[in-house]
Amino acid sequence: MPARTLLVAPVAICLLMLAGCGDDEPNQRKAFMEFLQTRIVNKPGLHVPKLTAEEAAAFGDYAKHYAVIFDFNEDLSQSVSTPMSKALAAGMPRSLDDVVTRRTDIAALEGGFAKMRTALDQQLATADAAHTALKQPADLKPVYDAAYDRDVTQPAKVMAEVFPDADAAMKAILALADFIAAHPAVKVQGSMIETSDPSLRQPLQMLLDAVRAKTDAINNAQRKFNALVSG
Repeated sequence: MPARTLLVAPVAICLLMLAGCGDDEPNQRKAFMEFLQTRIVNKPGLHVPKLTAEEAAAFGDYAKHYAVIFDFNEDLSQSVSTPMSKALAAGMPRSLDDVVTRRTDIAALEGGFAKMRTALDQQLATADAAHTALKQPADLKPVYDAAYDRDVTQPAKVMAEVFPDADAAMKAILALADFIAAHPAVKVQGSMIETSDPSLRQPLQMLLDAVRAKTDAINNAQRKFNALVSG
């Protein structure tokens, strides 16, 4: 009899422990849903809060679900949005003189955009695959999907829209720089550009219009992204 008692007691303890762990899931899910709803979905703009140790503990395994959103934004900031902001601030010509004197810098900036676009595509594909693989209860899924759309899908979409215009702007600026270099009759003086050859005026104006249009497109894309972030 004593031997049997010793065997039964550990089994009973294990069953109690398992029951206790099972009871935690509804509370963890409720806490996670409340976090997503109040800290992301209900707030205007882009919010990707870093979990505190207490929040991570309260969410249990659902903290890993949030990591899909958080890690995407960390990677996006490090390899795409921050480098792009710095590149545009440093590389975009601010005058016609810059177009001529900083051609090498502008060409390097154009090459960097391709790497950023590749990084964005890879990071989004990784996040989307992880999102699809998540097993979530029916009440959690729509709340999580809304938070995912706000913090992953929409930022990636807006960032992707910047690349074609940024690349086209760089190409237009380089074309203008090459045209000026190839035609000594075209002179740049401060913010003014002129030519003594009437045959060059129309193609020169077309190049200037292209630069202006693509630069405006980049500015519009940046404003759209800023509106997404601020709400």
